[in-house]
Amino acid sequence: MGTPDFSVPVLGELLAAGHEVVAVYSQPPRKAGRGMEEKKSPVHQFAEENDIEVRTPRSLKDAAEQEAFAALDLDVAVVVAYGLILPQAVLEAPRLGCLNLHASLLPRWRGAAPIQRAIMAGDAETGVMVMQMEAGLDTGPVLLAEHVPIGPEDTAGSLHDELSRRGADLMVRALAALSRGTLEATPQAEEGVTYAHKIEKAEARIDWQRPARELDAHIRGLTPFPGAFFEMARKGKSERVKVLKARPVEDLSSGKGAPGTVLEGLTIACGEGALQLLEVQRAGKGAVSAEEFLRGFPLQKGERLA
Repeated sequence: MGTPDFSVPVLGELLAAGHEVVAVYSQPPRKAGRGMEEKKSPVHQFAEENDIEVRTPRSLKDAAEQEAFAALDLDVAVVVAYGLILPQAVLEAPRLGCLNLHASLLPRWRGAAPIQRAIMAGDAETGVMVMQMEAGLDTGPVLLAEHVPIGPEDTAGSLHDELSRRGADLMVRALAALSRGTLEATPQAEEGVTYAHKIEKAEARIDWQRPARELDAHIRGLTPFPGAFFEMARKGKSERVKVLKARPVEDLSSGKGAPGTVLEGLTIACGEGALQLLEVQRAGKGAVSAEEFLRGFPLQKGERLA
């Protein structure tokens, strides 16, 4: 049971390990692109390529859907970023329950956006965990875990790929231990609970009042999507620019200024320190280096960014 790219390696590893995947549940196709044509989810596409039955209910609350799920006569259900709430009847249908792969070190960052939130908060590490699902949001006991350090240049994109790869291996190991009867459940700690709420569009705007190091983490946590951005005035209009890569500046030999002030090139004053923008992207354009950007849009020292 899964939907986005993150879930695909898990399904692939389950098949490679010889497990019998009798069905795949995924979110229904969504309209996307300029033509607004319906597009199947990455998991849906991968399952069809491997001749696995795909089911795409809009909800599992319906009694008929729950009966159809129970009729699969499952040993276990593997859930990875599926996106639908599993009612109690679904949780209890498989003989060994439902196992969920979650991309954080629970109980920190329960919820929808654990990878982004961990980076944005400046966490030194994160990880992947297999847990036994229960009715609460990511509250179930942990079965297996792997810790992963967050490097100074990690983005949500790079960490997503690393955790997806490690998570696929972890889930296969969990199922092997489950089949041997050696999988032990550890209740989550009651302290340290945080929630990784869905990223809101308003959060993507760069607040230059914040310290440069915080903004660096903020930008990396929103790269590649939705992308942190600032706005600048050009020809009487406001132009939005995404920042894909930046670096805090320790040496402020280029001077100081109010937050949002251009100090030199694409080095911008922050609430504390400054941030050197290394890679940016204008709306509707491709990503470019700071040097390429400045050739087309030279910024004057002292100019203010919003």
